[in-house]
Amino acid sequence: MGDHFEKGQHALLNEGEENEMEIFGYRTQSCRKTLCLAGYVFSFGILPLVFYWRPAWHVWANCIPCSLQEADVVLLRTTDEFQTYSRKKVAWICLSALNSTFRLTPDHPLITDEEYIINRAIRKPDLKVRCIKVQKIRYVWNNLEGQFQKIGSLEDWLSSAKIHLKFGSGLTTEEQEIRRLICGPNTIDVEITPVWKLLIKEVLNPFYIFQLFSVCLWFSEDYKEYAFAIIIMSIISIALTVYDLREQSVKLHHLVESHNNITVSVCGKTAGVQELESCFLVPGDLLILTGNKVQMPCDAILIDGHCVVDEGMLTGESIPVTKTPLPEMNSSVPWKTQSEADYKRHVLFCGTEVIQAKGACSGTVKAVVLQTGFNTAKGDLVRSILYPKPMNFKLYRDAIRFLLCLVGTATIGMIYTLCVYVLSGEPPEEVVKKALDVITIAVPPALPAALTTGIIYAQRRLKKRGIFCISPQRINVCGQLNLVCFDKTGTLTRDGLDLWGVMPCGRNGFQEVHSFASGKALPWGPLCAAMASCHSLILLDGTIQGDPLDLKMFEATTWEMATSEDDFHIKGAPACAMVVKPCKTASQVPVEGIAILHQFPFSSALQRMTVIVQEMGGDRLAFMKGAPERVASFCQPETVPTSFVSELQVYTTQGFRVIGLAYKKLEMDHHTTALMRDQVESDLIFLGLLILENRLKEETKPVLEELISARIRTVMITGDNLQTAITVARKSGMVSESQKVILIEANEPTGSSSASISWKLVEEKKHIVYKNQDTYINIREVVSDSSREGSYHFALSGKSFQVINQHFSSLLPKILINGTIFARMSPGQKSSLVEEFQKLDYFVGMCGDGANDCGALKMAHVGISLSEQEASVASPFTSKTPNIECVPHLIKEGRAALVTSFCMFKYMALYSMIQYVGVLLLYWETNSLSNYQFLFQDLAITTLIGVTMNLNGAYPKLVPFRPAGRLISPPLLLSVILNILLSLAMHIVGFILVQRQPWYSVGMHSACTVQNETLPKLTISPTAPEKTGSNGVFTSFENTTTWFLGTINCIIVALVFSKGKPFRQPTYKNYIFVLVLLIQLSVCLFILFADIPELYRRLDLLCTPVLWRVYIVIMLSSNFIVSLVVEEVFGYETQNLRRVLCLLISVLTCGVLLLVFYWKPQWRVWATCIPCPLQEADTILLRTTVRVLLCCICGTASDWPGFLY
Repeated sequence: MGDHFEKGQHALLNEGEENEMEIFGYRTQSCRKTLCLAGYVFSFGILPLVFYWRPAWHVWANCIPCSLQEADVVLLRTTDEFQTYSRKKVAWICLSALNSTFRLTPDHPLITDEEYIINRAIRKPDLKVRCIKVQKIRYVWNNLEGQFQKIGSLEDWLSSAKIHLKFGSGLTTEEQEIRRLICGPNTIDVEITPVWKLLIKEVLNPFYIFQLFSVCLWFSEDYKEYAFAIIIMSIISIALTVYDLREQSVKLHHLVESHNNITVSVCGKTAGVQELESCFLVPGDLLILTGNKVQMPCDAILIDGHCVVDEGMLTGESIPVTKTPLPEMNSSVPWKTQSEADYKRHVLFCGTEVIQAKGACSGTVKAVVLQTGFNTAKGDLVRSILYPKPMNFKLYRDAIRFLLCLVGTATIGMIYTLCVYVLSGEPPEEVVKKALDVITIAVPPALPAALTTGIIYAQRRLKKRGIFCISPQRINVCGQLNLVCFDKTGTLTRDGLDLWGVMPCGRNGFQEVHSFASGKALPWGPLCAAMASCHSLILLDGTIQGDPLDLKMFEATTWEMATSEDDFHIKGAPACAMVVKPCKTASQVPVEGIAILHQFPFSSALQRMTVIVQEMGGDRLAFMKGAPERVASFCQPETVPTSFVSELQVYTTQGFRVIGLAYKKLEMDHHTTALMRDQVESDLIFLGLLILENRLKEETKPVLEELISARIRTVMITGDNLQTAITVARKSGMVSESQKVILIEANEPTGSSSASISWKLVEEKKHIVYKNQDTYINIREVVSDSSREGSYHFALSGKSFQVINQHFSSLLPKILINGTIFARMSPGQKSSLVEEFQKLDYFVGMCGDGANDCGALKMAHVGISLSEQEASVASPFTSKTPNIECVPHLIKEGRAALVTSFCMFKYMALYSMIQYVGVLLLYWETNSLSNYQFLFQDLAITTLIGVTMNLNGAYPKLVPFRPAGRLISPPLLLSVILNILLSLAMHIVGFILVQRQPWYSVGMHSACTVQNETLPKLTISPTAPEKTGSNGVFTSFENTTTWFLGTINCIIVALVFSKGKPFRQPTYKNYIFVLVLLIQLSVCLFILFADIPELYRRLDLLCTPVLWRVYIVIMLSSNFIVSLVVEEVFGYETQNLRRVLCLLISVLTCGVLLLVFYWKPQWRVWATCIPCPLQEADTILLRTTVRVLLCCICGTASDWPGFLY
């Protein structure tokens, strides 16, 4: 399709978003549709099959281009590199059904108000709405703006004042019904795909269609045995695939089915509060939240009251989050902008659980429905599972090219066959059959089954290690991983923190550390009060819940938590407060308890939290807890010890998590809710440091060391604190002691100042700041002159990553090359980071244990979940072992599976070419192989090899280089081509030599020994060939020679191509495969040297002199030796032989190869070098993200992304 479109025919859908698509308008034309229907009939179903594979062709054939406004069919095309097409019909929603109930007319106020998208979508006067449904999301036609827009959520332009005014009292019944019809039901409905649908979809795969064609052809030629074998293998392959898909479908259905069966309370403007099924909710509805343990069926904006929410589905950690109401501000600024980056603190997300809802001063908790159905946070997660981003793996693209090459070869063979047989005067039906036979010979129908068996074996080995796979095709991709991202908490470290001790601060500085391990209680004082009250813990069903850090801190005080009592008042009103009390055994505590009156919640941006409390019968106080430096900055300077920095550094460098505590007294006459945060957080008194320990899992350090020694980059992506992440990175070995960590901080533009970046060595306090200017910022300049690449690591927060991505995009690749620690990352930022790494040509693995990693797990080439909860559905791999030991196992199996795939591709190519060459040579004599000869090669040799060749297990050690990631790479390509040429040469030599033998030309029957009495019956003079068998196959010396050479050569190339170390176990350890080869070779040699008349008659062979049989063995032995040398040279195992061979080929080609190397410098490296660690390299290959510019290192360009600076 060209780039010229009619006016209004082309537009962008979801512009600027991750799922951006182009949309084209088309109108169905009757005459075109009629012609296509005729084509369906006359093509015997081939045309609809082509249209199924190519939906764009279906649209272009049946429709004519038109504007989107007039279109009844739209063609969608993704804007990514894959350019995937899909076809959708335009549907109509009719509102006239509401006429009888609500008397809707085109002049009704609800229809004429065009402020909202819903109203703009209604066409007047017939009250209809045009819509399309794409990936579970509904889009309606905006008549005013002339474009399709997403429906099912409130408009982004709404201000907080507008939300309170318009939706604060609920919707009218008419509004609800209109929105229900247009927006659709609030359901995340994932149907279990019927087996027959999965079966049809799998069977319609182009390769299975080709297999069907091949089987039909073989049945027509009475070649039933192999046809049945292919049918059985295909059925097994299809059944396994359908079973996996069905299991995924059932698992996902069970994950979301509870969402659609929730009863909620909705307040209507006219109907009041009523119970409603959640599927009837619409954007703008007013939810009334009552009680505890409420599952959110939609995304909603909290407008009144407070909620404590478990966002485990989104964050992966069951830490309650406090949600505050959206303030009603007299401003027209959109509510998200008004709340800046922290708007999510007002949003209750779908799939999360409201574990506690409290109205302001015992009122009700209200929330306005923001998004419904698949527009919600949970819906977006489910859609990412249903419609994953296509995997860009060069192996699969190369496999298609490989098959196209075979098809091209088959086409040449067909033309040759037609010419030979037509000139020979053969019957037309025989000519057609022979020509079609060439296709099934050149393109082996057993290829998919052969490749599937390798993946099945790898999957079985992984299952034994407790690693489960829902996307078997990704096992091959594991072999290409060169970067693995890890979540921190629960993945690298144990869940939670251990309280190590507290360092109180006195008048003369820090006092001795109070260790809680001794069992001694912390004496009463402001520090003890701060630990007891400065937290966000809640009491639910008698159990204290909240952040593990807060929980550990509170438990260390041995205090108890209770709800506020009715007789406790603040200025005459009941307090909505939590109360903490000393335990009954506590002594010398002068207060009865402490009531937590107000919280300023913790913010990662602010790095602190503050509470206002009141001692029962005592003072009103404010306590602050947070990052020590931040807390100290709000304190009176004289209260901060002079040794503050040095003491803090002592503990942080040892890997402890350190928290600062401070307090101040407040005046009693102030309302707590009237106090602003900046009023409370000033002139504080520093209390001391809380020291906690986040322990690594025992398996973490050895696994990371193994990956790093294998030259696989390791990166930490966590939602935790940046300093803690840096410490864990050092303790785990991700950052070694000799390497430096550079902290990068990026700031958004504010007012007149532009965006800026600052960076510093973590051990130092000097800052270097750069503004957002046109000049290039070279981050390397901040590192000392002795620093070299790999000797330092960048660490940055999610906020800085976002700013750099938006304002310093040219710097981002350079930062990512050495970026190792990414902290305070949101789920969306994790996904973005993985995608950015992929843009640098990394093959990225992601390992996490929480559902907040779902997006990144799905985005990565390989996602590994350490939990069997929701993330296990969203990630291709799930490990039952709750540590990262599964990662190297998966990479080893992936490398083994990848090498196995290459071995099978190469073997199947050689097998088909060997048979192809042999058959075409015999076609020259209007001869061919018999059915039993074909059957012996196809079933007894190739099928058994295909099943057993894949049994090699993974090599137990990870080597510091990866297998080649492409089929169409010079070494692999040269290996295949040279082996094909060797086989071709051997067949031609055998074909010509046999015709020049004296016993061939004389036409006498003395080719065999005199003792064989049946020889005259078996030996046929080549000058007068006799036609035998129902298939018209000619027995001849050429046939016999060609068959033996081809059959034994298939065994030889299987042994040559069966790679062992360094990625698979040595071939001799694959006992079944070795045994099969020995048996096959023995049988072939037995047939070659044994004069058994019945066996020769069955196989249509002729008896030849023993000397000629010895010649055949000599030719095969020579071919084996040369083939083995060629494979060793191009098998990434030697280097000098490669260079010698390249020099030899350069001489033979009169310098053409040198010219090619001049044009393609990377090919020179690939052909003459083997990959090795950088420190061992004598040649370096440097590559930009666009193209190779310079060659000077040993290592393929795919081994590591590089830049030229």
